[in-house]
Amino acid sequence: MNKKGVIIGVIIVAIIVGIIASYSSTSLETVNLDMGRTHGSISTAMGSPILGDPSAPITIVEFGDYQCHQCNNWFHNTKPAITRDYIETGKVNLVFVDLAFLGKDSPKAAQSSYCAEDQGMYWEYHDLLYNSQEPKIDGGWANSERLKAFAFSLGLDMELFESCLDSEKYSKRVQYNIQQARENGVSGTPGFFIVSSNGQQQLSGAQPFSVFKQILDL
Repeated sequence: MNKKGVIIGVIIVAIIVGIIASYSSTSLETVNLDMGRTHGSISTAMGSPILGDPSAPITIVEFGDYQCHQCNNWFHNTKPAITRDYIETGKVNLVFVDLAFLGKDSPKAAQSSYCAEDQGMYWEYHDLLYNSQEPKIDGGWANSERLKAFAFSLGLDMELFESCLDSEKYSKRVQYNIQQARENGVSGTPGFFIVSSNGQQQLSGAQPFSVFKQILDL
């Protein structure tokens, strides 16, 4: 084979490798996602893994931002009782859907949670973000370096995590979730839908446990 033929052969191989790599990257982005997953009127396909029993008769869909102070209040003051009395008993499950709009660090924080999901640590990372929230929006606590530090503290594979976060692998996923919020009339965080065979009920704000209990016990 002459030199020109060798060069053409190398180029063809490089193109094939590039196509395979591109396909692999796309496949990784949608791994474990049920693209038909909906709860009521909401597509939760791009949201979090389901917390609790997937077959539970009631689903709470939470729209939140990791820099949202009222989301943090709900996380600490209401969610623990819901988890104890309803999620851990198999009566309710929960899906978190990003409405990452409060600051420039919000979308990146949301993306980072899915980079953690790639390594089976979505909920651990999600909880760590809320436990690490600081009062000032875009005050630096949720910038890329801190997000990577959180991943390190959980023992994640840092090469995989940093590659995921730096490439903005999940930027479109987060944008999809923001669009779901808009389409379902959620304009602030936290926002909730309680979805069951009886339909869906919308709640706005960091409502106390008593409000959720009244609805969940119907």
